[in-house]
Amino acid sequence: MIKHLKITFFASILLFQGPLFSEYEVSTENIEVWSDGTRMQGNLFIPQDKNIKKWPTILMAHGWGGTKDHLNRAYAPKFAAAGFIVMTFDYRGWGESDSRLVIYDDMPKPSTWGNKIKVEAIAIRELVDPLDQYEDIQSCLYFLEGDSRVDTTRIGIWGSSFGGGHAVMVGATDPRIKVIVSQVGGMGAGMELYAKELKKRLVMQARKEEDPVPQGIDKAPGLRGTPHLGRMALYQPVSEAKNIKVPTLIVDAENEELFDRRENGLAVYNLIKDKVPAKYLTFPGKHYDIYSKNLEAAVEAQIDWFKKYLKQ
Repeated sequence: MIKHLKITFFASILLFQGPLFSEYEVSTENIEVWSDGTRMQGNLFIPQDKNIKKWPTILMAHGWGGTKDHLNRAYAPKFAAAGFIVMTFDYRGWGESDSRLVIYDDMPKPSTWGNKIKVEAIAIRELVDPLDQYEDIQSCLYFLEGDSRVDTTRIGIWGSSFGGGHAVMVGATDPRIKVIVSQVGGMGAGMELYAKELKKRLVMQARKEEDPVPQGIDKAPGLRGTPHLGRMALYQPVSEAKNIKVPTLIVDAENEELFDRRENGLAVYNLIKDKVPAKYLTFPGKHYDIYSKNLEAAVEAQIDWFKKYLKQ
């Protein structure tokens, strides 16, 4: 089902000056994306212009515990109205997406009719597993490749918080990405100090000496979900940043309190600033201020970056 949303920003001209000012109408589509056998729910925001057959496209990756609903309200419509197809999605086990299913009991033998079996499974919800999430992002990129309206030579990635690290990791390793925007991103800096200890968890999980899929433990204060710490020890976007070959905008909070921005976003910028077009911006305040008092200014800078490097 497609519904139309007209976005002109005339009523908000004082807030949305410069690169955000646009008169594109935007349609939205509900989509399903399959990732490693799990169905994820997503949305496409598509600018309307009969004279344009293929559009530059932005894939948005939300942060720890976030869902596409927030992106659909605060970000995607503005980026789409500026002339980009925008895709949002919920990671497997989050929001509207299906759960990953885990079978703890012995699996029965398949029937002779189509390999069907009946089992009792545990639905895994709200697990923060960076390796699974990386694979989910890859599946979204494949989905976009199959859409005739997408200019596959002009796909950018936008990520915030934990998703900001994904934006750097995917942008550094996937040649389909042509522009990166990372907002208050955690890049895994410092995880190497704990890697040896955390990898012991993977050994225990492989031997089923503890739950093979952690649920409800290792809670981070104030954050939803269960972090898969063993898998996080293997995932350090900052270690891949040196391989970035595309224009990259890093946006940070001046007084970031969740991690040391100098070892994360600023470190990534310093690794690439002499090799690719790169910019490092900070906004006053703490981590979550980027979603409130700094929202409009940050969005304006990000759309300007995408316009400069993804619309060429």
